Amino acid sequence: MTVTNVMMDRLKAGELAIGVGLRQARTVDIGKAMKTAGFDWLFIDMEHSTMDLDTAVQISVAAQSAGIAPIVRVPGFQHFHASRVLDGGAQGIVVPHVDTVETAREMVANCKYPPLGHRSVAGAQPVLGFETRSVAEATAEVNAATALVVMLETPQAIANADAIAAVQGIDALLIGTNDLCMEMGIPGEIGHPDVVEAYRTVVAACKAHGKHAGMGGVYDPPLMRTYIGMGVRLVLGGNDLSLLMAAGRERVAALRAAQ
Repeated sequence: MTVTNVMMDRLKAGELAIGVGLRQARTVDIGKAMKTAGFDWLFIDMEHSTMDLDTAVQISVAAQSAGIAPIVRVPGFQHFHASRVLDGGAQGIVVPHVDTVETAREMVANCKYPPLGHRSVAGAQPVLGFETRSVAEATAEVNAATALVVMLETPQAIANADAIAAVQGIDALLIGTNDLCMEMGIPGEIGHPDVVEAYRTVVAACKAHGKHAGMGGVYDPPLMRTYIGMGVRLVLGGNDLSLLMAAGRERVAALRAAQ
């Protein structure tokens, strides 16, 4: 079995890789549904939800089989936050609040096998279809197909973007726009000139080091197009609750208008 990471394939082709956040969904059919909707990856959020490890890995295994990449946002920096979901079937990790190059290197150590990192070898894995492989072959293939995305959410992180992008083993730098605005003292101003400049800085760092620039927390279509036009390719397009609420409001408004 050859491991396919749909999100990374899109990015390597220079295309948009569009994800959907999961905070409320708890059943494994969500991956197949979001694949049919057109999304490329699931942003399985273990930082801002009560989702447990077992649910996250069950969704991940089903998602890979459905052809949509399961990517888990972990709640912290300890190695087991990443290693357990990766061993369970996730195809990538999003690490929030990465401010320094030292933290970025630590995350590579947690998420990638040697020689890139120090992830422990767990044996047969869901991402390989539980096939028996030589350790050398299995770890090399899994390393290549495991996405490591670090979130930049403070002015310090933006200032360190070039150094973080230079770290071998990091695949993408994703701006957490809402937290960045809060840290800048401009809450909610996701189109503020300072935020635009932050995107410019991160995109330039990614281009300089062969990495991918990402965007989270921006859901206004014109502004999304602006940042995509600047070079963002890893796009968080919304989350399950916000999309459900938007569709629900639209339907109720249409029905009220029919009276």
